[in-house]
Amino acid sequence: MKTLTDNWSIYWHGFLGTLSLFVVSAVLALVLGVLIASFRVSPVKPLRVFGTTWVTLLRNTPLTLLFFIVVLGLPRFDITLPFFTFAVLALGCYTSAFVCEAMRSGVNTVPTGQGEAARSLGMTFGQTMGLVVLPQAYRSVVAPIGSVMIALAKNTAIAGSFSVTELLGTYRTINELGYGIVWTFVWIAVGYLVITLSISAVFNLLERRVAVAR
Repeated sequence: MKTLTDNWSIYWHGFLGTLSLFVVSAVLALVLGVLIASFRVSPVKPLRVFGTTWVTLLRNTPLTLLFFIVVLGLPRFDITLPFFTFAVLALGCYTSAFVCEAMRSGVNTVPTGQGEAARSLGMTFGQTMGLVVLPQAYRSVVAPIGSVMIALAKNTAIAGSFSVTELLGTYRTINELGYGIVWTFVWIAVGYLVITLSISAVFNLLERRVAVAR
């Protein structure tokens, strides 16, 4: 307990850093994921090709390598951003591929007749997706997306190796102050548990509300 109380400000700063990374990256991942999922089921072939390429590349690229590409590659094109922003881009884009596949699987559960009925009423593809298909697909993707968000929260730990303040990176400072490495990591683990269990609770609540709606 002494390790935690003596270094509370360090832990708290790292905890807030991880939380900030998660929230901003999650928003980016959800927006991109839904957009790319729409591309993947679009009747326009170039959009389907783009969506498929996006998912294939990002799902099969190690996240650490993607961090290197973003942090070291973008500045070569005179794109200079804070390391936090670079980390959000890497995490958000990577996670969007998994959100996309979760959403696409949900879209596939919606009967094709629903989309055909919407188009027969004169709705555009965007209106059909936004007003008819996605609201129904949402019911079946809450749990999978919850799992993706939990994985995202844990993946934020990689950002600490790229000069971004986050929870796992606090071990270096605390270890240099002479505190035991075991208890240092115990309290870091507790911090991640708080975040991931909170995410799990939110998605469990959403899942129950969707079940009631059925």
